[in-house]
Amino acid sequence: KKKGLKELIKLIESREIGRIVVNYKDRLIRFGYEMFEQMCELNDVKIEIINHTEDKSYQEELVEDVLSIITVFSAKLYGSRSHKLKKIKTSNKELFTID
Repeated sequence: KKKGLKELIKLIESREIGRIVVNYKDRLIRFGYEMFEQMCELNDVKIEIINHTEDKSYQEELVEDVLSIITVFSAKLYGSRSHKLKKIKTSNKELFTID
C-alpha cells in the first residue's frame, strides 16, 4: 500500500539517489527506521533530517511505536466496520423504504 516508499526503496537499491531530505524522521518511515537507515548506508545514501526533535529514550520511542501500531490497527478496524455497515444498509435499503 505504500507506493511511495516502495518506489523510494527501488531508487535506493538501484543507487539512483544519493541523499534523502525529510522534515521529520517519523515522516519518512513509521516503523523500522533503523533498518531503513542501514539499507541506505549500505547503498551509500545519506538521510538528512531538517527538524530534529529532542533525543528520546529507548522506552519513549517504544511507547510511541506501540501507540502508532494501535492507532493504525484501530483505524483499520473501525474503517472495516463502517464499510460493512454501509454495505448492509445499501443492500437492504429497499427493505426499509416506505412508499
